[in-house]
Amino acid sequence: MSSARRLPPVRSLAVAGALGASALLLAACTNADTTRSSVAEAAQTESPSPTGTDTQSPSPTGSPSPSGNQDKTERKDLVSAAKVTWDKAADTAVKEVPEGKLVDLELKRTEADATASPTASPTGSPGLSTPNPAPSEGAPEWEAKVAQSDGTLHRIDIDAVNGKVFRTMVDPDQDPDDKTQVTGWLDKAKQTPQQAVKAATAKAKGTVTHVELDENDDQQVVWDVDVVDKGNGNKTSVVVDAANGKVLSQKTDTD
Repeated sequence: MSSARRLPPVRSLAVAGALGASALLLAACTNADTTRSSVAEAAQTESPSPTGTDTQSPSPTGSPSPSGNQDKTERKDLVSAAKVTWDKAADTAVKEVPEGKLVDLELKRTEADATASPTASPTGSPGLSTPNPAPSEGAPEWEAKVAQSDGTLHRIDIDAVNGKVFRTMVDPDQDPDDKTQVTGWLDKAKQTPQQAVKAATAKAKGTVTHVELDENDDQQVVWDVDVVDKGNGNKTSVVVDAANGKVLSQKTDTD
């Protein structure tokens, strides 16, 4: 007999073919599931859509910030609490210094150390004087600086409700150069504080809260005047040429 190899029965081939097809189908399904899983994971790691970022967009430019509202409210409350106007406070301050001239006057809140003694002056200048009780902490006061003819500055604190002086002292930190600067400014300032305020309030209506003799970037001696609108709390800062009374600039703070 021949030893030729026998072929497998037809049924066995069919079974083998069916098993092979099942294996291929299973592999295809597994690959499809893996692909879908990879796509889903990639989608989860992508950056959020624009819709998600809209909820964190800043408020409109025109919307006031909480701090801005607080500043405006503070200015309105301070102006309302003060019963003594700037000009009356200025007159009171100047009377405290013989032949003195006002160079600074500001409406502010009284600090806790209103009656504390200052550090002794190395030049032997007079120390603190407290002729009247200080207002309570947080109450309105006018803080003034008045210069003598030699440039020495005196600080005078005035109760902004009753108009009484409650503290006076000589500036202990001035050196000869500081005094020379003050006298130089006063020599150039032909306009009085009253004239400067008149020019400023012609541009901005409201309550004067600060008047200061200063020097700008162009080395012009100027009066800086702050005017607060009691209605809305806006503050307008007006710069007036101290030599001729001309308004050089103005800027309104609405925050």
